[in-house]
Amino acid sequence: MSVAPIRAISPALAASLVLVTAVLAVPAAAQKAFPYGAELRLEAAPMKGSKRLPWLQFSENGAVDIDLWCASGAGRAAVVERSITITPTGLRDNQCSQAQLDADKDLLTKLMQVTAWRWDGFLLVLEGPETLRWRPASN
Repeated sequence: MSVAPIRAISPALAASLVLVTAVLAVPAAAQKAFPYGAELRLEAAPMKGSKRLPWLQFSENGAVDIDLWCASGAGRAAVVERSITITPTGLRDNQCSQAQLDADKDLLTKLMQVTAWRWDGFLLVLEGPETLRWRPASN
């Protein structure tokens, strides 16, 4: 019985093995799914004189609860792979100050301009002309 000699691995095969290994070793954070059902708090300091922070909560059926600096309400969100669009459908101003109304308008504009999402460690990043970082609540 003769034994076949061991041949060297071709460079193309070696490169393919390295690529497959790299794809399989992608960090778990990069593979995390969209956080439906989680309360997400804006990564920001509260406004002066308040402890309130904006938050969002997305449902798999496309509904999104929106709580801004003062106003709150609902909207619709479409999440497809890594893309996302957010459309407010109704907000209440909750007797806000002018500063809160201005901050709400600014944040709402940024939310409506979001086009993609990704995880950065444990923060959900919504990408658009301006990046918004959201931290899942740890109740």
